[in-house]
Amino acid sequence: MHKKLILVTNDDGIAAPGILFLSNIAKQFGQVCVVAPDKPQSGMGHAITINSTLRAHKTKLHQVDFEHACSGTPVDCIKFAINKILPRKPDLVLSGINHGSNLSINVIYSGTMSAAIEGSMEGIPSIGFSLCNYSIEADFSHGEKFIKEIIQKLLTHKSEETTCLNVNIPNLKADEIKGIKVCRGAKSNWVEEFDERRDPYGVPYYWLTGNLVNFEKNHPETDLHLNEQGYVTVVPVGFDMTKHNQIPALSNLF
Repeated sequence: MHKKLILVTNDDGIAAPGILFLSNIAKQFGQVCVVAPDKPQSGMGHAITINSTLRAHKTKLHQVDFEHACSGTPVDCIKFAINKILPRKPDLVLSGINHGSNLSINVIYSGTMSAAIEGSMEGIPSIGFSLCNYSIEADFSHGEKFIKEIIQKLLTHKSEETTCLNVNIPNLKADEIKGIKVCRGAKSNWVEEFDERRDPYGVPYYWLTGNLVNFEKNHPETDLHLNEQGYVTVVPVGFDMTKHNQIPALSNLF
């Protein structure tokens, strides 16, 4: 068997503590390539760079065989790695570890998860990892056992469809985490506000704020509830945006 080739990226930047922790774990499972943004790219979703050039330079932060910082988005990093850097298609894509939650509807906006989804679009099993702690000083080691278990099991998992997992680790100590639960994303949405401020010249500018509203509070089968209960949540996600159940009714309508 060939040695596993694992591509690691994120949206917090190539020097973020989360990706440094994740790439070290990945080294235990195979040959590692890191291609990640050269600066924070949180909230970029599935954006790609089309109106400006991409630049990439080699780095030595992760001490792996292939390592580049890219000026583009997380999705750019996946495309660039597969098409320009790697000698072959990787066996696994890992994205993260994100500094903060990517539960429920946040998967839509997340650069971390968009990178993982891009990997799955290329037919590569992919995992996006997030720790529900936004601090730059967050302790990622509490989730190490579970990260290793999930990587190991996905590497040996056989499926007709390419698997992409959204993994969220609760902000708890290792002995407080109850285990792993496979579940679905909760139905939720952001109630947003734009905080209006003034620059020194009196010109208004706006800062997006808001609160996440869970429409299924305490539902036992959702990621928001299970994560709050102390579980590492694993949600299988995909890129097919079609509402298949609406096709018959709409076909009759039109």
